[in-house]
Amino acid sequence: MPKTGERLTWTAAGSGERLEYATLEVPLDHTDPDGERISLALSRLRAGDPARRRGVLIGVTGGPGGDGGLGTGMPSRLAGTPLAEVYDLIGFDPRGTGASTPLRIEVTPTTVPFDSRPPDSVFEAMAADMRERELGCLRAGGDTRPHINTRNTARDLESIRVALGEEKLNFLGYAYGSYVGAVYGTMFPEHLDRSVLDSCVHPRWTWRQQFLAQARAVRENVDRWAEWTARRDNHFALGTTAALAVAAVEGVAAALEGRLGAAVRTSFDGIVGGLATDRSAWERLGLLVGALRAATAEGDDERTAALLAEHATGGWGARASEQWRQSVLEAVTLETEWPTDLETYYADMRVCRERYPYGHGVLRAAPWVGAFRTFQSPEPPTVLARDGYPTGLVVQADGDPMDHREGGEALAELLGHHLITVEDSGDHEVYVLSGSNPRLEAYVERYLVDGVLPPARVSVPGARQAPPVPEDA
Repeated sequence: MPKTGERLTWTAAGSGERLEYATLEVPLDHTDPDGERISLALSRLRAGDPARRRGVLIGVTGGPGGDGGLGTGMPSRLAGTPLAEVYDLIGFDPRGTGASTPLRIEVTPTTVPFDSRPPDSVFEAMAADMRERELGCLRAGGDTRPHINTRNTARDLESIRVALGEEKLNFLGYAYGSYVGAVYGTMFPEHLDRSVLDSCVHPRWTWRQQFLAQARAVRENVDRWAEWTARRDNHFALGTTAALAVAAVEGVAAALEGRLGAAVRTSFDGIVGGLATDRSAWERLGLLVGALRAATAEGDDERTAALLAEHATGGWGARASEQWRQSVLEAVTLETEWPTDLETYYADMRVCRERYPYGHGVLRAAPWVGAFRTFQSPEPPTVLARDGYPTGLVVQADGDPMDHREGGEALAELLGHHLITVEDSGDHEVYVLSGSNPRLEAYVERYLVDGVLPPARVSVPGARQAPPVPEDA
């Protein structure tokens, strides 16, 4: 780690710009401080009111993988909040991401067509594709890859704190960043002040359990949508019970596959999962299901294609022009163990194919690079604890499709943090990043700015509410 008192060299983003950038070198392997070094890209937005400045607040984005290398953009995303008045806002691209020393994969194209309900006959080929993906990680990542993990990212945070000359840091972590913050607090409790963990990784789940929970979370959102729709059958005509509404969705999926093939049905499954998580899109989803049911019944393939094109989602695998890309996700998720028996994955794929097809849930169950891992983690994951730093705040949407609500509840309980539940919301990364939510913002900002925590357990409504479609009389 850098010596106490070492300072960073900051360069303004441009003439008249407040955002500044710097680079910090840290050990690739923090247990070998004199060995190979890598660089971290940092950004800073100085406190708008120096007289009220209370230190630095470091934001860490989701992933693992840094939300596509957006870590240094975090100060700009928080610039319009009261946090920018009292904190130097610090962003950074975590090791392996963005403008920091990258970790890459040699991309290997997939051989199996993208399918949200793949037949058993392609399971082995899907596993073979993932084995090749792991070998592509090995070829590109080599000896760097074992050191791209959460404990080292927490150590990087500590290096940043020291280089900034701060006794303590304040922390705002989203999604995977929530786990980074909890690990940092466990490893360096004496240097953590206020912390907000938003959209939380479950503290006791393996990464495989985390993946599987995503499939379940999307289905829970679909079921909530179905219940809402069933109470408005006069408007949607999809059935007066949630089961009938889901049956209408399944009828459309079967009709699409029968007329236009598995790829079109796969696109529909993705659309259902995506729109069901957004409460403001619930009416749109209900009307879409009805319109597709009518179009397929009439054999109007042109109308069907036009309806689906309005909401098309992407597939999986490599693009033809893509030779290299970032592979931090594939490295970090090997911190925990993965089954090596492929039949374990196949059994879960069958369950997800039947129960969780929406939002492509089966891919959460399919073999991952961990089944074919080419390295073992140099140290076990951190056992999380809060011992020596102040009570913090957890923010969790109850319908988060990426980090299941159980994760936020469990993390708040484990660390003794206060919990804000965002009710009836499918948002992920909620504070500021999911849009304006004044009640949530008031709680978070009163804590981070003034040090006043909300009640131990409190709820706020989600920012995106379901449309005002009246229930049936």
